[in-house]
Amino acid sequence: MNQTKEKKRLEVAKIEDLPLQVGKEVNVGDHEIALFRLSNGKIKAIENRCPHKQGPLSQGIVSGEFVFCPLHDWKIDVSSGEVQKPDDGCVKTYPVEVVDNIVYLII
Repeated sequence: MNQTKEKKRLEVAKIEDLPLQVGKEVNVGDHEIALFRLSNGKIKAIENRCPHKQGPLSQGIVSGEFVFCPLHDWKIDVSSGEVQKPDDGCVKTYPVEVVDNIVYLII
């Protein structure tokens, strides 16, 4: 029997709580997630731990669609979760919906 886990839509922030290009840490159950409001207005959500030394990505510097880990400057694409070369790795990404200025994570 094939069981599919139903996704939940959880309110995590309001748009005005997310300054442009500054990360915000949110905790949902046992998930520690970094939220970013990019300069183009898009909202992105990724796992809040760099795959290198578990640096808190929500405290990193945001540039375009990338965040730089505050510990060792690894560059991570906030859309795909892919670490940029020459480094290697990936972080989990989470779908986001914005409805009436409220940010929802789909988990």
